[in-house]
Amino acid sequence: MDEQLFITGCRRGESWARKKLYEMYAPAMMSLCLRYVGDKETARDLLQDGFIKVFTKMNTYSGTGAFGGWIYRIFMTTALEHLRKTEKMNVFTSIDEYPDKLEDTEISALDSLSADDLLSCVAELPVGYRTVFNLHAIEGYSHREIGEMLGISEITSRSQFIRSRSALQKKLELLIKEENVRQQRAKSSS
Repeated sequence: MDEQLFITGCRRGESWARKKLYEMYAPAMMSLCLRYVGDKETARDLLQDGFIKVFTKMNTYSGTGAFGGWIYRIFMTTALEHLRKTEKMNVFTSIDEYPDKLEDTEISALDSLSADDLLSCVAELPVGYRTVFNLHAIEGYSHREIGEMLGISEITSRSQFIRSRSALQKKLELLIKEENVRQQRAKSSS
C-alpha cells in the first residue's frame, strides 16, 4: 500500500489508516521503547502514548524526510520525556566496580548469543547508562548532543558511555561463560 495513502487517511482520522500505521510501526517502536525504559509494562504505556502523539501531530509531518524517521523521533522523544518526568534521568549511577577500560573479550564467543540476549543485557543497565548507550551507540548522537538532550555535561555523557560499555562487557562475559557451560553439558550428555 502507498505510504502517502495511509498518511492522508490518518490525517482524516480514518480508522483503517490508523490501524495500518500501527501494524506497520508498532513492533519497531515497541523495541525502541523497551530499549530506553527496560520493562515491558512501561514500554507498552510509551507505545500507546507515542501513537497518540503520532496521530494528533500527523498534520505537522511536512512530507520531507522519511515518514518512518519522523515517527521514530516522536517515540524517542516520548521515551526520553518519560525518563525525565519520572526523574530517572537525574540518577546517573556511579558503579565503581566497572573499570573505565575494556578488557579483551573473544569476539567469536559473541556469535553464540542472540540479539535478544544482547538487548536483555542493555535493558539491565542502570537507566543513565542505558539511555546514553542507546543514544550514542545505537542512535548515533554525539556526546555533545546527548548532553544537550539530557541536560548533562558532555564529559558526563562520555563517562556514562564508557561505564555502560564496561558493564555490558561484564554481563556479556557472564552470558558467554554460561553458554559455554551449557554447550559443554550438552556435549557430555550426548
